[in-house]
Amino acid sequence: MTASATRALPAIRRVVVKIGSALITADGAGLDRPALESWAHQIAALRRRGLEVILVSSGAVAEGMRRLGMTERPHQLHHVQAAAAVGQMGLVQAYEREFASHDLHAAQVLLTHDDLADRSRYLNARSTMLALLEMGTIPVVNENDTVAYEEIRLGDNDTLAALVANLVVADLLLILTDQDGLFDRDPRKHADARLIQEGRASDAGLHRYVAADFGRLGRGGMATKLLAAERAARSGTHTVIASGREAQVMGRVLKGEALGTWLKPDREPLAARKRWLADQLHSRGQLQLDAGAARVLRESGSSLLPVGVVSVEGDFRRGEVVTCVDPDGTAVARGLTNYAASEIQRIRGLRADRIEAELGYLLEPELIHRDNLVLLS
Repeated sequence: MTASATRALPAIRRVVVKIGSALITADGAGLDRPALESWAHQIAALRRRGLEVILVSSGAVAEGMRRLGMTERPHQLHHVQAAAAVGQMGLVQAYEREFASHDLHAAQVLLTHDDLADRSRYLNARSTMLALLEMGTIPVVNENDTVAYEEIRLGDNDTLAALVANLVVADLLLILTDQDGLFDRDPRKHADARLIQEGRASDAGLHRYVAADFGRLGRGGMATKLLAAERAARSGTHTVIASGREAQVMGRVLKGEALGTWLKPDREPLAARKRWLADQLHSRGQLQLDAGAARVLRESGSSLLPVGVVSVEGDFRRGEVVTCVDPDGTAVARGLTNYAASEIQRIRGLRADRIEAELGYLLEPELIHRDNLVLLS
């Protein structure tokens, strides 16, 4: 694919680059050394221009599969974890060697959802990442597949890349894939498929162009890339989905060349604490709201009071993340609850001035204070 048009990209200082398994491992044939050499060269060029770059790299499981002689991704979790442990060795060695040839240090950063869900660990991860950038290193980030289990896994590296973009408030998330971008039809099946060059990250209509397909090597698909763009937009991050096989793709995108699909943030960036809340992928429970309470939250973003709660699901404690849903089951908001599930069961539907009479004490007049609540729809 070639493109001569240009884009009016904003001033970009910090970039998160995500490279998928199919690219890293040449569709499963093992680590693609020439490709890694090219990407390291491109990242080094961005560093010389004064940009900060974080690399989110898939490939550990795929490389482990190759080393262990596996032809299909394992179904049993401990086999996936074993493949990740074996493959991570080769992946890190390859990046270390390529970046060293440009006099750059690489830093391995392995994360799980728990690292980003806990507020103190989240802030510590942010501080460490920013320190690594300040030192001029290239953080190479991956999900810690060796220890992550289903309940705490992020799911795919597109999601991880978006969360990292929010963590460091990146200006651009560049997702490199084996496709040229988002098309209005599957280009593998339709020769007349048209590339969608620009769009809004929050445009739910874009999802009609993709299916939740999963690759033989990775866990993602174009659908996860659209969700990643939507998540990254919470911190004002622009997203470009482009082909990692395009020559000098990183520098050309950063110069504004119209490669791939550019998804722009079109809403005000969330404050840091609310961004962290919005990025929680696994809530501890659920509060079903009546129609009035759901409408008030959506329209005014006010605090949630017990009078608007119809039912409670889950066994959560005070201070844990819960999701608020409307009568149709659509997620409205997410926030930190001031009361445990057992307490909310007793006070749901009551006015705030009756909490103390029912429980014998008053922690807070709100179930979730507006400062600890973020709207999702």
